[in-house]
Amino acid sequence: MADEPKRMAGLAYRALEEKKAEDIRVIGIGNVSVLADYFVIANGNSPLQVEAMVDSVQEELAKEGFEPKRVEGVHSSGWVLMDYGDIVVHIFSKEDRLFYDLERIWRDGVFVDVKELKEQ
Repeated sequence: MADEPKRMAGLAYRALEEKKAEDIRVIGIGNVSVLADYFVIANGNSPLQVEAMVDSVQEELAKEGFEPKRVEGVHSSGWVLMDYGDIVVHIFSKEDRLFYDLERIWRDGVFVDVKELKEQ
């Protein structure tokens, strides 16, 4: 399915939104990298919230048959990376998100409008 990566990004977005993730951003990186089509980036306010966000993304994507190729970082760390192939989900603590500033690093990507994702 041609729009499957966008649908996956939408599922991840909604799963993060459900757990009150802060500042959820989706960046289309397919035009600047072969790593993935989309990065989904969000942060939580505590290790417990980060853990809930990771679990929510895994559960929602698993319901649709998507399993991560790998998950790096631990729930209690400041950064968990969930690699689904077509999308990569980055869940940060607020401090680590500011430090790593992926939005700046990937500024050549295209920021996806949330409305587009909710239509998926």
